[in-house]
Amino acid sequence: MLADPPSGRTGAPYRGGLPLPTTLPDVAAIRSTSTSSPRPVPPWALVTAALTPLGMIGGWTLAAARQGPGYDPVRETISALAAGSATTPEVMTAGLALTGLGHLATAAALRPAGTRGRLLLAAGGLATVLVAALPVDASPRAHGLAAAVGFGALALWPAAAVHRGARGILRPAAGFAAAGVLVATLAWFVVELQGLGPDDGALTGLAERAVAGAQSVWPLVVVLALRRGKPAPSACPRADSNCQPTD
Repeated sequence: MLADPPSGRTGAPYRGGLPLPTTLPDVAAIRSTSTSSPRPVPPWALVTAALTPLGMIGGWTLAAARQGPGYDPVRETISALAAGSATTPEVMTAGLALTGLGHLATAAALRPAGTRGRLLLAAGGLATVLVAALPVDASPRAHGLAAAVGFGALALWPAAAVHRGARGILRPAAGFAAAGVLVATLAWFVVELQGLGPDDGALTGLAERAVAGAQSVWPLVVVLALRRGKPAPSACPRADSNCQPTD
């Protein structure tokens, strides 16, 4: 003889059958577990992040070597190597474009980082591409504006990419320290560029290379750290509903 249907009460047994579950799964916990899973950095990010120092540092090194002894890299800017009066402006132009494209691609790959930080990195990359497309002698105002946006965004993005409670390279201490160094170096360059220092701008080229080189290397440092360690965006404990990432 068939068993009677269930009574409709939670936990009430079938007559002559097995008991129904007395509790339902915690849907919120399941959703939290699935959405808080770490988003890994793809392997190709190593290539895109390596392109930025290759394009920037390699570009100014090769372009300066082709420029000859009349060019002073300590005093003169990187932009001078991409100007129409340079010996081989296409070398530095290509280096700047490669750097900017590398930043754009790396920003797309840094999924564990905070959204605002990734947007700033992408903005810095786009501005660098514009710097390459707008030589300083042909479009001085547009070139200067693009350079200012690029330097500013690339100096601030490490601080905007952090997460509260995270460990490793995306913890606030690391991001704010990196941003502090980049901003300080950028300030040194601005002082030299405007001739406000005691040396009357004699170290403009050196200061620009210090900030541009550091900004080109930091994305690679972040990618290497995230690829070697556990991704940090899910550092908030699942049970802690008050822990919020900063993106």
